[in-house]
Amino acid sequence: MAWRSIADLISAEGEVALLGVPMEAGSVTPGRCDLAPDTIRRTLKRFSTYDVERGTELSLALADLGDVPIRGVMPAQGFGPIRDAAAAAGAGHALTLLLGGNNAVTRPAAHGLGVPLERVGLITLDAHFDLRETDQGLLNGNPIRALLEDGLPGRNICQIGLAPFANTAKMHADAVQAGIGVYTITQCLERGILAVLDDALARLAHAEAVMIDFDIDVIDRGQCPGAPGARPGGMPARMFFEAARRLGREPRVRLVDLTEFDPSLDVGDITALTAARWVCEILAGYAGRP
Repeated sequence: MAWRSIADLISAEGEVALLGVPMEAGSVTPGRCDLAPDTIRRTLKRFSTYDVERGTELSLALADLGDVPIRGVMPAQGFGPIRDAAAAAGAGHALTLLLGGNNAVTRPAAHGLGVPLERVGLITLDAHFDLRETDQGLLNGNPIRALLEDGLPGRNICQIGLAPFANTAKMHADAVQAGIGVYTITQCLERGILAVLDDALARLAHAEAVMIDFDIDVIDRGQCPGAPGARPGGMPARMFFEAARRLGREPRVRLVDLTEFDPSLDVGDITALTAARWVCEILAGYAGRP
């Protein structure tokens, strides 16, 4: 019997889109996040379309829209091309999976949702607040700060998986003052990720469209060596997949991104396989939408 992989779902058209955004410039820790989109695409061949735990088969069509041409381009100059590509993807597809690239891609992607920022909800799974100041320019460490300055209300943002000793007191205070929903990694581990996500989605009940930023460095470093910002004690990969499936099922979620995967740092394809499994879980969640 032939093996049917997730890569076999890719065609010229489909209700779900893949869009590569290989931005590596503007990283606080220089690296090769630009290699991630193609690495993930290749790794999809190693995952089948069948979920043995649920006895379900993925059969939806996945349109690969290629990559936005922004290698070597700084975030400020890449804003327009990423925003426009995300908007075009969203206009023709119910859900877009944006394969980063560093975390600077999150800001233009949010602008590409096609609704005013006051009606956009943003959930991040990230070890970091990403609230570095913008006076030194746009970086992968300040997309949330930049979005706040753009007019995204803090009450429209929930940040999940924040790690000890990976942020500053000022960032934490700024997040609270802005009205951002703050959920630490310990809260996720103690309450369970589904309870945390339910709380976050309830906080964003007023949002018309929701975007999810999956910064892969939220995962425990031992399970994610290809993420330069990952630290020991982070989110178990299993919880990350659980979150992906739940959020993929949410009807208001129109765009998800995966950021901060640097294949040049990976060991034994651990992070590549984690990123490709994330695609599987998002698709499985989408397939279960009401």
